[in-house]
Amino acid sequence: MSTMNDRAKRQSIITACLRMNELGINQGTSGNISLRHEGGMLITPTSTPYEAMQPEQIVFMNLDGPLDTNQRPSSEWRFHRDILKARPEVNAVVHAHPPYATILAIMGLEIPPVHYMIACAGGDTIRCSPYATFGTEELSRHAVTALQDRSACLLAHHGMIAIGPSLSKAMWLAVEVETLARQYHGCLQIGTPPLLSKAEIENVRGRIAGYGPGEE
Repeated sequence: MSTMNDRAKRQSIITACLRMNELGINQGTSGNISLRHEGGMLITPTSTPYEAMQPEQIVFMNLDGPLDTNQRPSSEWRFHRDILKARPEVNAVVHAHPPYATILAIMGLEIPPVHYMIACAGGDTIRCSPYATFGTEELSRHAVTALQDRSACLLAHHGMIAIGPSLSKAMWLAVEVETLARQYHGCLQIGTPPLLSKAEIENVRGRIAGYGPGEE
């Protein structure tokens, strides 16, 4: 991310927001995106249509210190900040409400190893965190815990989070999570799906290292 300047990062966030809606993994302005930047983060503003969003409206926040009340970051700024603080290897956080991932989240279901691509999220499951009101410290704690040793999680009765070393990686993973959620949902319509073993997922993780888009 260090090769991108301030304005380019801001524009990349807007482009990714528009792409989320084009891909059908988000609706309206319900999703939000952040990027690590100069000791802090750049994050989408609250309640701003992506089509009208301008680079200067992307909010910069410090990772430490109080929130600047003159700024209007996403209502979910807290878990973006806390994830970036807890995970120094992460540079991008994508939060969205994809239909199938959200269906599973409403039901409080994690995504088990129904397909080997679940290894891309860092383990043999994509966890579902307990419910907490949006924007709260409690939700942030739940999200950070659900993401331990993982790159994606579901948020009960809410949506999903995908993280990565770059925005392109996090966006790619967000799409993969929705694909896995759709596949698992389809399996549940037939019956109880057979699962891959933890050992096999670890085997796949070793083979799949570096899979996905390259760094920006």
